[in-house]
Amino acid sequence: MSNQVAVKPEVTYLDQLLHEARGSASRIVPPEFALDAQTAAWLQQVRDNAATWVRELAIPTKRDEEWRFTDLSKLLEVNFAGALPEPPEPADAAVELLMLPEASDSRLIFVNGVFAPNLSSLTGLPEGVFVGNLGQLPANERQRIGEYLAKQPGAQEVFTALNTAGLTDAAVVWVAKNQAVETLVHLLFITVTGEVPVFVQPRCLVVAEAGSALTLVEHYATAAQGCPDVSTAHPYFTNAVTEIWAQENASVVHLRIQRDGADAFHIGKTAVSQARNSRYACHAVSLGGKLSRHNLEVFQTGEATDTSLYGLTMLAGEQLGDTHSTIALNHPHGTTNQLHKCIVDDRAHAVFNGKVFVPKPAQLTNAAQLNRNLLLSPKARVDTKPQLEITADNVKCSHGATVSQLEADEVFYLQSRGLDREASCNLLMDAFAGEIIQQLPVVSLRKMLSQCVACRS
Repeated sequence: MSNQVAVKPEVTYLDQLLHEARGSASRIVPPEFALDAQTAAWLQQVRDNAATWVRELAIPTKRDEEWRFTDLSKLLEVNFAGALPEPPEPADAAVELLMLPEASDSRLIFVNGVFAPNLSSLTGLPEGVFVGNLGQLPANERQRIGEYLAKQPGAQEVFTALNTAGLTDAAVVWVAKNQAVETLVHLLFITVTGEVPVFVQPRCLVVAEAGSALTLVEHYATAAQGCPDVSTAHPYFTNAVTEIWAQENASVVHLRIQRDGADAFHIGKTAVSQARNSRYACHAVSLGGKLSRHNLEVFQTGEATDTSLYGLTMLAGEQLGDTHSTIALNHPHGTTNQLHKCIVDDRAHAVFNGKVFVPKPAQLTNAAQLNRNLLLSPKARVDTKPQLEITADNVKCSHGATVSQLEADEVFYLQSRGLDREASCNLLMDAFAGEIIQQLPVVSLRKMLSQCVACRS
């Protein structure tokens, strides 16, 4: 008689992803930008530790509380291959559409997770700011990379650990002390699809030293020449991790745009550490992908920090879009303000889970959180769960969520002014999304995203 132990499919699937990540890791750095021996040895140890964590974990299921509304079974149906050492070149026209004129000489591009120096242009950056990949990092910053890379809380979460286990290269933005960068920095991650479903793991590290200031666009897209909403039956999986360190009195404005293809899976993690008197603002817009999830975690590590989170998720068809945010305060005089909106059509499904922790040391905190959702179809669905945990006794905190449809009175009012019903509905949806999009501090992005919203409405 033999005893057979059943292996859960989530476990074997994760083993396969880990194998692909580890296998492709040694192939995807351009040889001219390879790391020195000491840094390479340190990074190998970081990867090995993360691989050990991954082997003890499994792909989450709906039985896990943090994933109860996000079904990953569709992901498990696709076998992905790791990034190729020489990814296919995206068409010039497709790349041109994704470039921002405000960052024409300050853009860093990765294609299928591989640094693309021929598409990047960094000649417009001032002194005191470095933008490049790990191999280009100056010696003094390279010696300090171990203080920041893979050092944020949550490193042992399954998808974060998987990214670290395959980490060979990263997009790095490093701003020197008291350096205010007026130039917009654009980090563009393009995926080119092919016959084989590809698995890519972009990594970003942003260090804003004391007193510095920076505006950054982190942009995920596919090299489609037409609208990426059109299915091409070429799935891909992006597992992205971004770490941001805002040191004392630093200011970071972070725009995160996720506009993947219709058959894409996207799981992204943003971990932010804010020191005393620092300011961090995130504008996150998610429009694409079959399934997308953004885990946004902010840790205030000093007094008088300021955090602003603005988000827009727009879904249609059978898309699933999930936003999980956490703001952890632990010092007095902190302020947070969060507004996240979802527009959900057809049979799409939006998820919002926002946590704000205000423990006893976080006295005199001022925190506000609001999630507003607009459902355009009887089959559309939203699961929203704002959470506020307060043990401090001298704070001002509020949170809430709304779910609604287009108001018949408002549509009628616009029709009474000469618009037809379709134009009236579109105008109301544009106004709903506009509260987020019009706050973007980049004109070309505002126009691009406004056009996307208009096309869908």
